This record gives sequence, C-alpha cells and structure tokens, in this order.
Amino acid sequence: MDSKEVLELYMKEFSENLNKLRAKKFNTLNKVGTNSSFDPSNYNKYEKGKGNPTIETILKMASLLEIEPKELFNFEFDIKKHKVEM
Repeated sequence: MDSKEVLELYMKEFSENLNKLRAKKFNTLNKVGTNSSFDPSNYNKYEKGKGNPTIETILKMASLLEIEPKELFNFEFDIKKHKVEM
C-alpha cells in the first residue's frame, strides 16, 4: 500500500470519528455553522475525509466540540499493518 492510500485510509477513520463526535454535540451540520465560524460545507469535507486539517483547524474543531484535541484521534489504526513508505 503506498503512502497516498494509507493517508486516505487514515483520513477515512479520522472523518468517521469526527462525524461521531460532532453528532454527539450537534445533530446537524447546520448547527456547526450557527455555533462557530466554520462554514458547514467546509467542515463537511473533513467529515467526508476529503480535507487534511491543519493544527489550527484541529484546535478549532476541538474547541467547537468542547473536547480535548486528542479525542479527534481516538480511533483504531494499525500503523504496522498500514506502514507509510519512507
């Protein structure tokens, strides 16, 4: 598996976790927009695994969801199985 495929798989797992966390706080994406400066369509790309958020965006997401940033990465991912080529 090449690095691009590993990144896509990781982003899929990240996006599923983000979606789950957001659904606990806000039942719709529109509420993301009304409770933050995030444009719901822009935020949605992260929930669909299409965006690669910066550290700043990660912090904003955590703040919006009122969670610790590390919770955004609290999902299973076998890095030994999905080794990134160096």
